[in-house]
Amino acid sequence: MAQKPSIPKGTRDFGPSEMYGRNYIFNTIRSVFQKYGYQCIETPSIENLSTLLGKYGDEGDKLLFKILNSGDAFAKVEPSALANSNALSLKVCEKGLRYDLTVPFARFVVQHQNEISFPFKRYQIQPVWRADRPQKGRYREFYQCDADVVGSRSLLSEMELVQIVDDVFAEFGIRVCIKINNRKILYGLAEVCGAPDKMIDITVAIDKIDKIGLDNVKAELFEKGLSSEAVAVIEPVLTLEGSNAEKIEKIRAILKESETGLKGVEELESLFNLIDKAGIGQKVEIDLSLARGLNYYTGAIFEVKALDFEIGSICGGGRYDDLTGIFGLPGLSGVGISFGADRIYDVLGGLDLFPKENTGSTRVLFTNMGEKEVAWLIPVASLLRKNGISCEIYPESRKLRNQFEYADRKGIPFLAIVGENEVAEGAVTLKNLATGEQKMLKPDELINALNY
Repeated sequence: MAQKPSIPKGTRDFGPSEMYGRNYIFNTIRSVFQKYGYQCIETPSIENLSTLLGKYGDEGDKLLFKILNSGDAFAKVEPSALANSNALSLKVCEKGLRYDLTVPFARFVVQHQNEISFPFKRYQIQPVWRADRPQKGRYREFYQCDADVVGSRSLLSEMELVQIVDDVFAEFGIRVCIKINNRKILYGLAEVCGAPDKMIDITVAIDKIDKIGLDNVKAELFEKGLSSEAVAVIEPVLTLEGSNAEKIEKIRAILKESETGLKGVEELESLFNLIDKAGIGQKVEIDLSLARGLNYYTGAIFEVKALDFEIGSICGGGRYDDLTGIFGLPGLSGVGISFGADRIYDVLGGLDLFPKENTGSTRVLFTNMGEKEVAWLIPVASLLRKNGISCEIYPESRKLRNQFEYADRKGIPFLAIVGENEVAEGAVTLKNLATGEQKMLKPDELINALNY
């Protein structure tokens, strides 16, 4: 019995219609990145495991796909090592699939530091992999569309990224809320509640507030060893309300004993002043429960939610002050954002916002009525392509009804009928398959008709 074909859970095939939508997303985001002066790079799908491990926290490390060494990877493994899966994986796996695009970018910057100019503005549109449990809006293989600036600490970079987010979603027609916080504020919160050593535990817990709710976040904080007094300091910050200016003043009062926390408040206030000058302040809000669990963030952090469609964040990012330091180039600050193309696809589909006309498909199909007719129309088809009009010649001489059905199945809007009469006239009969209207046109007239 033949094996039933399948693909791994959390991955997907994409047919022509899906790829039209995905390319629309990629091309839109790419055009906005380029408008702001970002340059494209690519990095390998696989990285040395040493590059990836320890950069995403304990939970992130668990989600890394590790690649078994080639050959007999287990040949030199002692039987005693089989009892410890983590130790075993390090012995038999030297490489892994990339978890995101930011850590490979940091590795790229250090490795190619003598070839690039700083500040370096790059964008990257490639797939990443996470060994997560598949669910709605969460896949094991998915694309990220990243933009980063490295080599500058200026808050103008953060402001520019917020502008990029606004421009991209305006192009898509998706209404969004852009949420911003600062990791220094979160560290200050850990300080004032008397648990600076619990910074990671606190951020990991409160980053889940949208998924598990406030009560479960509090329960997790207690499990991590925080006292009732500490949780009592954290809770009102997570539920803070008011305007952005009011939130800043309230958190400034709470963090008055933390130098790091007050520095974060100052950065947040300065960033919002810049955002207001850019004219998009009404679309951005301070969310002091926003933590983003990745350990490498050190300053401003961003998250974007769709207002009219229920799904997780569709874009996120933040400032990282020393990510390149782990690769031997300390003190090189950077900030970046990442668009989740797969979730954006779901939002555009759910809100029916994809463009109605598939401009990437065939515009006109030439019929095949026989060798003589095809010999005449081949140069006509070439002329159309040279003028930027996508077209096909039906490959076999079959009934006209079959060729109509082919055009209909592919969504081709026009049929160019070429029979004996057309060849004699040196023209084609162009039929609009939506309206049924048809007329005979010379090749030059055909180009004008299809280029409207």
